[in-house]
Amino acid sequence: MSQLTHINAAGEAHMVDVSAKAETVREARAEAYVTMRQETLAMIIDGKHPKGDVFATARIAGIQAAKSTWQLIPLCHPLLLSKVEVTLSIEPAHSRVRIETCCRLCGKTGVEMEALSAASVAALTIYDMCKAVQKDMVIGPVRLLAKSGGKSGDFHAGEVQ
Repeated sequence: MSQLTHINAAGEAHMVDVSAKAETVREARAEAYVTMRQETLAMIIDGKHPKGDVFATARIAGIQAAKSTWQLIPLCHPLLLSKVEVTLSIEPAHSRVRIETCCRLCGKTGVEMEALSAASVAALTIYDMCKAVQKDMVIGPVRLLAKSGGKSGDFHAGEVQ
């Protein structure tokens, strides 16, 4: 079984030393969903939301979140991201918005937390912009879809059960 890398021999939390690791291209993809009533979704689709373009705002928020992950999660390293992509799509049959993010860099540590932060904050931004219209929206699931690069190898999530 793998050991927790953020815990030292004394059981104390610490930031992992990555100085000896090789730089490799690393990428991570994550997703999040925001489920809402059809009327709320229609307001977004039709561009009639009083706060403006919900998707543009959520996209920018997701990008900013990826860039700021190291400031939000205590033991994350500050990373020089090469790419942050936030894609939003409507799933009308489920009355929800799907957010997929992709983060990439050439570095010594992975970008999973950046991809997850981007997806989460984009979802929170949609909630924030629409809460005046609907307070019972549901965020989730939020999950890592895939990661590549680095010593631990590749990961690809299965279907949500």
